[in-house]
Amino acid sequence: MSFNTGLSGIRAAASDLNITGNNIANAGTVGFKGSRAEFADVYAASVLGTGSNAVGSGVITGDVAQLFGQGAVNFTENSLDLAINGNGFFVTSNNGALSYTRAGYFGTDNQGNIVNNFGERLQGFGVNEATGTINEGVQTDLRVDTKAANPRATTVVASTLNLNSTSLPPNAYTEAVAAGTDPVATFNPADSSTYNSSTSVNVFDSQGNPHVMTKYFVKTDSNAWNMHLLIDGEPMTLQERGAPAPTTPGPIQLTFSATGQLESSQPIEIVGWEPLDKAGNPTGAQSPTNFDLDLKGSTQYAAGFAVTAVSQDGFTTGDLAGLEIDDQGMLVARYTNGQTKVQGQLALATFANQQGLTPLGKTAWAQSSASGEPVIGKPGSGTLGNVQSGALEQSNVDLSEQLINLIVAQRNYQANAKTIQTEDAVTQTIINLR
Repeated sequence: MSFNTGLSGIRAAASDLNITGNNIANAGTVGFKGSRAEFADVYAASVLGTGSNAVGSGVITGDVAQLFGQGAVNFTENSLDLAINGNGFFVTSNNGALSYTRAGYFGTDNQGNIVNNFGERLQGFGVNEATGTINEGVQTDLRVDTKAANPRATTVVASTLNLNSTSLPPNAYTEAVAAGTDPVATFNPADSSTYNSSTSVNVFDSQGNPHVMTKYFVKTDSNAWNMHLLIDGEPMTLQERGAPAPTTPGPIQLTFSATGQLESSQPIEIVGWEPLDKAGNPTGAQSPTNFDLDLKGSTQYAAGFAVTAVSQDGFTTGDLAGLEIDDQGMLVARYTNGQTKVQGQLALATFANQQGLTPLGKTAWAQSSASGEPVIGKPGSGTLGNVQSGALEQSNVDLSEQLINLIVAQRNYQANAKTIQTEDAVTQTIINLR
């Protein structure tokens, strides 16, 4: 009867209104994916099947399909806000129960675990402490290690510089040579007239204490210079790598070719350094210790003294200063000593049939038999998208489209109600027959 046909239409229109209303209500929900009602017609069938002239029996809601299209990405100021550009879901764990979401609201709890706003822990891959590499395939809770970064002693100082070829040997050096006395003894770091140029850089002992290393250059001949090296004002013993060590501290000679290129063997080894504090007492760091000074690429040209590059591989201890997550999902900690450390990599999941996922609410889904098993991997691998840190993916609901759908659903509801009203009038006419 038309009563049932109209009633099925009202039910379908009501479902459409509910779905559209839910989309509109979540238009501002981060990571929300809109849905749509998919309807199918109904025909009454006998044992022999449906006739070619059969009249329809109404409509049913065939499916409520989830639309997993990309939402707009809005940038925030929180480095742990995350958005996925492309395919995939964040994986979260609630006491071992896994769920999947596109909502990237994340922060840390009191134990350093990265959690969403419902306290569920973000899943990823940990770091092998021995090698510093990611343990791919071993899923775990991502955690921020807030401990201070360990210091590292300097093992190599690299410096590239130019010594002025037009410089003359200091007067004290020249006079000592003329008098037949030791010209090296004329060097005095407190008297700038006894050397031509100098430059300093900090080096670090095994406890992370900084020490000032200063190189002094004294021209001795047209293409030859003596380099004196002091750490915290104490003269160091220098030797070519592999050569027998001198018995006392002293300079090492640097020679240059006629075209101004450094010819002396590199690197130079600094031998027997004993780190001292400002009072001249041992710091307690490893002592004595050796490290290298590499001047490769240095020149002697007719230009002013200049240091064009300097680096050293030691650093002091550092406190955690911030966190960054790159587009590959690498969790990188920044420390106050300028160092960085990878603390893990977040994981993304994808499914053979996303439409088969079971909605859980809280902008999350669960695996089902229809969705298939999750494929877990690092961002940017396979079909998985990349991660944008400091951003959130907005709802993919088109509000204008949903408002139009609302009008259409309302009209459908009214039209089906009219079918019932008309059927009621026809039935009343029959009842009134005498």
